[in-house]
Amino acid sequence: MEFLGLHVLDILVLLIYLVVILWIGKKAGEANDDTEDFFLAGRSLGKFYQFFLNFGTSTNADQAVAVTRETYRQGVGGMWIQFLVLFVTPFYWITSLLFRRSRLTTLGDYFTERFQSKFVGGSFAVFTLIMTFVGGGIGYMVAGKTMMAITPKSEAVLTVEERAVVAEFKELQELEALSVNERSTEQEARFQTLNQKRLRGELKSFYSYTDPVTFYIIYGLIVAVYTMMGGFRAAAITDAIQGVLIIVFSFILIPLGLSKLGGFEGLHASVPAFKFELFGSVTLSDYGWFTVFAMFCSQLVAIVAVATMMQTAGSATNENSARFGIIGGMFLKRFLMLFWILAGLIALGLYQGEIHDPDLAWGYMSADLLLPGALGLMLVGILAANMSSLDAMSVSNSALFIRNLYQPIFPDKSERHYLIVSRVVIAVSLLGGIGAALYIDNLLEIFKYLISIPAIFGAAIWLGYTWRRLTKMAVAIEVMVCFLLFAIIPNLFVSLDWARKNPDFLVQTEAYSAVYKTPATHDDVEAGRAAKVGDTVEKEVRIEPKGIFFERVVRQNPEDPNSPLIGMGRFEAEIWVLSWFGIDFTGFKKSQLVAARFFFVAFFPFFLLFVLSWITRPADKAHLDYFYGKIYTPIRATEEEDKQAVAYTAENPDSIRDKKLFPNSNWEFAKPDRMDWIGFGGSWAVVGTIILLLWLMVSAP
Repeated sequence: MEFLGLHVLDILVLLIYLVVILWIGKKAGEANDDTEDFFLAGRSLGKFYQFFLNFGTSTNADQAVAVTRETYRQGVGGMWIQFLVLFVTPFYWITSLLFRRSRLTTLGDYFTERFQSKFVGGSFAVFTLIMTFVGGGIGYMVAGKTMMAITPKSEAVLTVEERAVVAEFKELQELEALSVNERSTEQEARFQTLNQKRLRGELKSFYSYTDPVTFYIIYGLIVAVYTMMGGFRAAAITDAIQGVLIIVFSFILIPLGLSKLGGFEGLHASVPAFKFELFGSVTLSDYGWFTVFAMFCSQLVAIVAVATMMQTAGSATNENSARFGIIGGMFLKRFLMLFWILAGLIALGLYQGEIHDPDLAWGYMSADLLLPGALGLMLVGILAANMSSLDAMSVSNSALFIRNLYQPIFPDKSERHYLIVSRVVIAVSLLGGIGAALYIDNLLEIFKYLISIPAIFGAAIWLGYTWRRLTKMAVAIEVMVCFLLFAIIPNLFVSLDWARKNPDFLVQTEAYSAVYKTPATHDDVEAGRAAKVGDTVEKEVRIEPKGIFFERVVRQNPEDPNSPLIGMGRFEAEIWVLSWFGIDFTGFKKSQLVAARFFFVAFFPFFLLFVLSWITRPADKAHLDYFYGKIYTPIRATEEEDKQAVAYTAENPDSIRDKKLFPNSNWEFAKPDRMDWIGFGGSWAVVGTIILLLWLMVSAP
């Protein structure tokens, strides 16, 4: 028995999960007496809850879907859109210590205290609250697209218009299977017309029973209710349960997909060899090694500006619980990424060219491979992975609003008053993400956007912890300039006709053809290109022009090859600024354009901060002695002992002189101790192990 494409068993599994989650939220809420309980769980979370809290908070279904999506689209090289975080993981050993020893509640508190400025702290809060709609939109969009793929309409119930769209997609798929030399003149013209429609998002491989808006509202209300009741404690408890479900949904598709393909041998026979390269070539991929390095630099700057990080570390009983919890949770996520990559390769082997939107690959594969009941479990896993991030994020946003915006304006209110307002903010932040989910339809586009934006504040956080000379005025100016370049202009220009139709902004890279050698697949044998699977064949691929300043440059009328061009997607303001210095990007490959953008994002904020700090007034020395004294003072067993230790260090700044790597400079780097070496060095050993497992997984059988 089915209802709107879902079997009754799948619906039953979903209902049981939702009832359990809501009950946990209610029970957890009974322990919340004040805002510290609500925002930080009373700083009482040990290693177990820290492990699952960090794992759940950092592990979203959108990341699994993004890795699978890009692997399906690009091959193994596409995994770097998310897998590059593997290389920033060891640095969490450092940041978790800094955040816990800061003894603060939110990152807004950090800006307020470090720069003695409620304005800067409030600015970070406003920025984060705006960005939370985008971040929340990712969770909604992934869950919605997965549900859409799981509940497709049969051809019999499609309208005439819907059937025509699906037929055109299948026609494009057939033309794309032919090389450039195999297409006739008429076929090439038809291919170009259909490809323009695809670029404009006008072709679909199927239609679904699921209405995204209805799904988003119901889903958002459920997360809002249990988080409003239980706060951060509810997030921690449910994340432990959801963590298990995330592991289940990460594994469940692999054996079924491999079995259908004929094991790893069948996988390699179905997918071209270059799709298994860890770093795609400049010619055939968006992710060369230099692209990954540029994105790593940007991500390293950005990781400290994630609003939840101060709270997850701050909720730990001590700094070791924070450090081991975050490192353990993060590495479990990195390990699961191996299975997300493998899922993408399996989807590529099974459905190459069949799906109009790569974001749908995970759901499409789930609907094809899973039986009733198991499909419900998969959907529960997707929902759990998103909920585990949305709940902690919404509590963090609520804390930012209360402590850095509301409380400074309305001080001396009761704890009950602040708790009520906090719950309202949670509801607004969660439901507000629905708008972002409807506005942005491309998961890759959002991820590239989210890597850039946190770097605006990330540079100021890194330097604020390590360089005394960083000034309040420098941070304020840098934030305004970078917010203009990284957020306002990219969105503003895409909405302005003069920009979208400006010939200077419609410049594209040069089209080219590339020939590569690869072992023959089953499709090659069927097409007569090879005698048997595994024979070496030469293939030619045409790389179409790519927009330089706009993400996509398309014909206004896809049916007319002479129609004027127009820009669509994100406007790359970073590339635009670099072009002012005479750089000609027309000869760049897509991977080189992406690298240029992210190098700019990573280093330009630091350049501004250094220059501006040297020409503006530094902060008060006594205040800086207090701030950095906290960072050098380990967390004590009791709150009273901890306050005494911090006060002593502030009054006697020379007492920590021996702990500094450069005691006579403005640089505040601590001498690494035994635990620093063990944790940081051991983390890199785990990174190497995961890379080895990845290499073994994608190597030929």
